[in-house]
Amino acid sequence: MSKISIIIRREYLTRVRKKSFIIMTLLTPLLIAALIVVPVIIMENDDKDFKRIAVIEDGSNLFTNAIPGRTDVEFDYLKNRKIDELKNSFEKEGYYGILYISPLVVNVPQAIQLVSKKQPPLDLLQHIERAVEKKIENEKLLGYNIENIDEILKAVKADVSVQTIRIDDKGEIKETNTGIAMALAYIGAFMMYMVVLMFGVQVMRGVFEEKNSRIVEVIISSVKPVQLMIGKIAGIALVGLTQFAVWIILTIGVVTVVKSTVLPDNTRELTETVSRSVMSQESIPGVEEVQANLSDQNEVIVNLFRSLLNVNWPLIIFSFIFYFIFGYLLYASVFAAIGSAVDTETDTQQFMFPIMLPIILGLFVAMGTMQNPESSLSFWFSIIPFTSPIVMMARIPFDVPLWEIFLSMAILAATFVGFVYMAAKIYRVGILMYGKKVSWKEMIKWIRYKS
Repeated sequence: MSKISIIIRREYLTRVRKKSFIIMTLLTPLLIAALIVVPVIIMENDDKDFKRIAVIEDGSNLFTNAIPGRTDVEFDYLKNRKIDELKNSFEKEGYYGILYISPLVVNVPQAIQLVSKKQPPLDLLQHIERAVEKKIENEKLLGYNIENIDEILKAVKADVSVQTIRIDDKGEIKETNTGIAMALAYIGAFMMYMVVLMFGVQVMRGVFEEKNSRIVEVIISSVKPVQLMIGKIAGIALVGLTQFAVWIILTIGVVTVVKSTVLPDNTRELTETVSRSVMSQESIPGVEEVQANLSDQNEVIVNLFRSLLNVNWPLIIFSFIFYFIFGYLLYASVFAAIGSAVDTETDTQQFMFPIMLPIILGLFVAMGTMQNPESSLSFWFSIIPFTSPIVMMARIPFDVPLWEIFLSMAILAATFVGFVYMAAKIYRVGILMYGKKVSWKEMIKWIRYKS
């Protein structure tokens, strides 16, 4: 056992001391945060240059003052002007563009044009479309001669938001959020797909490089081939767990900084109050008073925060670590067997597709699982050990019954033991075999060899 621990230590220290490992471990959380934050910053700081737009109607004053101005745009409704005349001089007159509205727009949606020298921003087009649509709808309603139509429309306007509540088997009530569950499912499935594939390929490349450099011939003079394989797989697994630990710590730090610097003071006050309320399962005074002073945007943030607190984080973290370890070990043993059996990197291609197929298939099923986590397809693919690490991580945020999770874990662990046994028998033969083209049939023969 001491020989395996020495191999594990060598594999671990060799990789964690690399500059590439240190840089990627530290930068990955920042890159992920940047992918989330930068688009928001770009949207908030989008081009807000003030624009003046000339509005010309063809023989009608129906849409005069129908499009309200904004802080960044103003609409000038011109009379007795022709669009053909203004096309050549609108920029000199200080206009960003010309909005031409034909009377046919009531029946023909395309009978409205915005002429400009630059591509107009999407939010400006949407602002114009909504205003014109609202004006057309109001004019059509006025045709029915209903008195006080404006007051009636204001009175009947409603805003509905479905709140999802889950009652578990013990009768406990929890507020949930389908959007957050889908986001967690996507992140969990995609990260599992990436790490299992990334670290599994590292094992194959490590075995392949040692075999081709003939270093392995020196190493196995002191240790058994099986010990070398297990030590290499376990060492790289610890490298992956080290990265996860650093990522979790850095992510918590980034979230803490964002929470304390980005959120408004009243939002931070309410999130802390909500946190205490959720943790104690009691109604704490002060929530309603603070929430009443929030804007709509801050209220959305608080609702998301409340839903995140109701997520079963211990189960998700434990499941992710378990499925990473055993999913990685299952595929790493196969990758190690392939790396020991081939002589050139080109030879690995014929063996990669059958191994990659379950991983890719699991990712596609996981994407569909976010829409219907209780389907029979999602259930069986979360039980089958070759796809369960990916698909089950996509199902867990939707409160999968515990017996399904434990069944999936037990089958995965048992399959791992069987595959390590078969991979070890391939590894001990293939690691010292050179100059021979290996096929699946040949490797099956190696598995049947007696010790």
